[in-house]
Amino acid sequence: MKKKESDFFDKPRNRIIMASIFLCTLVALIVADFFIPKHPYFSVEGIPVFYAIYGFVGCVMLVVIAKQMRLFLKRGEDYYD
Repeated sequence: MKKKESDFFDKPRNRIIMASIFLCTLVALIVADFFIPKHPYFSVEGIPVFYAIYGFVGCVMLVVIAKQMRLFLKRGEDYYD
């Protein structure tokens, strides 16, 4: 048998390093959001981390809507037979 080539993300140490980099970047961006002056058009845009919350809620809504759409869009297993 041929030995499987190891991918970068197959090594647990690399996954931990990448997750740590991601989390540090996330925390740095959230902290920076408190210090960057904003010029909001609407008052709600002035709330700290508004866009992070807005993006998270939007993503959750996409998943919920997709699950509901699945109920009437899916086909049976033997549809193409």
